[in-house]
Amino acid sequence: MKAVVLLSGGLDSTTCLAKAVHDGRECFALTIRYGQRHACELAAARAVAAQFGVAEHRFAMVDLGQFGASALTSPDIEVPKGEPVPSSGSNEIPITYVPARNTVFLSIALAWAEVLEADEIWLGVNAVDYSGYPDCRPEFLRAFEGLAALATKVGVAGRGAPRIVAPLVESTKARIVGLGVSLGVDYAMTSTCYDPSESGVPCRSCEACLLRERGFAEAGLLDPLVEFGPRYTVHEQESR
Repeated sequence: MKAVVLLSGGLDSTTCLAKAVHDGRECFALTIRYGQRHACELAAARAVAAQFGVAEHRFAMVDLGQFGASALTSPDIEVPKGEPVPSSGSNEIPITYVPARNTVFLSIALAWAEVLEADEIWLGVNAVDYSGYPDCRPEFLRAFEGLAALATKVGVAGRGAPRIVAPLVESTKARIVGLGVSLGVDYAMTSTCYDPSESGVPCRSCEACLLRERGFAEAGLLDPLVEFGPRYTVHEQESR
């Protein structure tokens, strides 16, 4: 069974890919360069895709940074540091939210999946230990799956649109870390930080780093990325 897997190079998407491979999917990894300031994750995605031997790894480009309004894409907005991590029930949407990002990502993945005649699209969104992003919720995924059935040739021709698979959506970060370790994920190959150094060293004080740190601590494990540093090389074009 073919599956397009959205792969950012972060903890969640890497665990999602490992799960898809473990479950016997023929995986086609898709990484989006969307104008993110933490572009070292592209190098992480490349290393992760190679580790898991995906059938193909493609990079797509869409410049969400031209619209601004997010600390992840705008150089004029600082990434918040040292602030308390919000609970999963918080209604506050942080400045690190990128408008419509997952909608755009899933649309691109849907296009490739239709060409590949893939049965599924996998992504590592999480609605438990997450940052309040509206496009990480199960109801969003269900709505997009319905859209895919209406908007694609395969959907209206009776073959059926690709199914949206989000295996981590109801998991805590600790459970995600534990699952990844059991599946052989080398988390030193991943990049989670919103504001890492050019070589990929995490800041350890942004919200993403704090969520990751809490996940490893609750799982009773040490984070190899923090302990040993990144196990990938950032190329010049990725750091810009």
